[in-house]
Amino acid sequence: MSFADHLTILPVLLPLAAGIGLLALRGAGIGVQRAASLLATLALVPLAIALFAATADGTHFVYRLGNWEAPFGIVLVADRLAAWMLLVTAAVAAFALLYAVNGTDHEGRHFHVLFQLQLFGLNGAFLTGDLFNLFVFFEILLLASYGLLLHGGGRLRVKAGLHFVVINLIGSTLFLFAVGTLYGATGTLNMADLAVRLAASPAGNTALVQSAALLLFVVFALKAALVPLYLWLPAAYGQTSAPVAALFAIMTKVGVYSILRVYSLFTGLGDGPLAGLLDAWLLPLALVTLALGVLGAAASSGLRQQTAYFVVVSVGTLLVALALGTPGALAAGLYYLPHSTFATAALFLLADSIARARGTLGDRFEPGPALPRAAWLGGLFFAVAVAVSGLPPLSGFLAKFMLLQAAVSTPHTSWVFAVVLIGGLIGVIVLARSGSLLFYRSQATEGAGPPPTLAALVPVAGLLALTMVLTIAAGPASEAAGDIASQLHAPRLYIDAVLGARP
Repeated sequence: MSFADHLTILPVLLPLAAGIGLLALRGAGIGVQRAASLLATLALVPLAIALFAATADGTHFVYRLGNWEAPFGIVLVADRLAAWMLLVTAAVAAFALLYAVNGTDHEGRHFHVLFQLQLFGLNGAFLTGDLFNLFVFFEILLLASYGLLLHGGGRLRVKAGLHFVVINLIGSTLFLFAVGTLYGATGTLNMADLAVRLAASPAGNTALVQSAALLLFVVFALKAALVPLYLWLPAAYGQTSAPVAALFAIMTKVGVYSILRVYSLFTGLGDGPLAGLLDAWLLPLALVTLALGVLGAAASSGLRQQTAYFVVVSVGTLLVALALGTPGALAAGLYYLPHSTFATAALFLLADSIARARGTLGDRFEPGPALPRAAWLGGLFFAVAVAVSGLPPLSGFLAKFMLLQAAVSTPHTSWVFAVVLIGGLIGVIVLARSGSLLFYRSQATEGAGPPPTLAALVPVAGLLALTMVLTIAAGPASEAAGDIASQLHAPRLYIDAVLGARP
C-alpha cells in the first residue's frame, strides 16, 4: 500500500485514539484536555486536505481492514466525494472546538471525549464502503450526539434530547430492518457488491429490494431532516450549546451524503429493480422542506431556533439539486454544501454571543438593552446573514445561480425557480427583521450581559472567511464540485476500485 492508501484510515483512527486518550485523561485538568482535543481536531484539517489532493485526479483509495478481499472484508473507500465531506467536517469541527474552549466545554462532563467520538462517527460514515458499517458509524455518531446535545443540562435541553433519542432509535431500528432485508435478498452488504447484485436481481425479488431501499430512504431522510421527518431538528439544534449546534450543522449532511452515495451506486448500473425509485418522491419533498424551513424561520421566537430552521432550508436546497439529477445540478449542490454548513455554523456561534450579551433576554426576538460592542456583533451578523440568505457576492448566491441554471433544462423549472427564489426573498426579509429587532430596537439602558470576547468572535469570523474563500476561489471550487458530480455519475469506477482490489 502507498502512503495515500494509509491516509484513508487516518481520519477514522485519529479521533478514535484521541477519544480514548482523553478518557484516560479525564482526571487531568481542563487545560490538558483542551490542548489534546484541539491538537487532534486541528490535525484532521491537513489530513483532509492531503486526502482531497490525493483523490483530485479521480483515484479511489480502497483500504482493506485485515487485508481481506472485498466483498468479504470491511473496506474504507476514499474518493472525491468522501474527501470533500471530510474537509468540510474538519473545518467546522476546528472552529466549533475553538469556540467551545472559551468555557462551554466546562459546563458538563466528558465534552472532549464525546466531541472526538462524534468526529470518529462522522468520518467513518463518509469513508465506509459497507452498508452495515454505515449503520455502525451512524450509531457511534448518534450516541456521541446524545451526550453532546444534553451537555450542560437544562429542562428544555433534556426535553429536546428525549425527542431526538426516541426518533433516532426508531430510525436505527428501520435501518436494521432494511439492512437485514437486503442481506437476505442479495447475500452481501458491501455497497459496491450490492450495486452489482441489485442490478442483476431476479424479477421475483423486486418488491423485496424496493421495500428495503425505501426503508433506507426513510432512515436517511430522517437523518437529513427531510419533510415530514424534520420536526425533531429545530428544538434539538435550537436548545443545545452553540459549539455542538455548529458541529451538528454537518450532521444533517450525513443523511444527504448517504442518499447520494447509496442511490448513485444502487441505481447507477442501468435498469435494475431500483431504477427511478425516488424520482417521483424526492423533488416534491425537497421543495416542501425548503418552503417549510423558510416559514419556520419566519415564525421563530429566537435566533438559535431560527438558525436551526435555516439548516432545514439548506437540506431542502441540497436535495433539490440531488433530485434534479443532472451533473450541473449536482455540482451546484456540492458547491452549496460547504457554504451552507459554514454559514449556519457561524450563525449558531454568533447567536450564542448575542444571547449572552443581551443578558436575561437571551436570543429572544424582543426589544432589549443596547448591546455591548454592538458594532462588532452587528457587523458580523450582517455578514453572516448575507451568507445564510444566499445574497451576492458570497458563494451561496453563486451556488443558487448554478442550481437555477441547471434547472432550466429540466421539466421542473417553474417549481424550482418559484420555491428557491421566493424562499430566498423571505429568508432575506426574516434575517433583516431579526437584525433590526436585536440591534436597533433598544428599549432599556440596563440588563445587558457581558461584552463578547475576541476569542468568542474569532471562530465566527473564521467560518465567514471560509465562505469568502469559496467565493474568491469559485472557479476551482465549482470545478471540483463538477468533478465530484461526474465521478458519481460513473459508479462503475467506484465498483471496479472496490471489487477489483486484491490483497
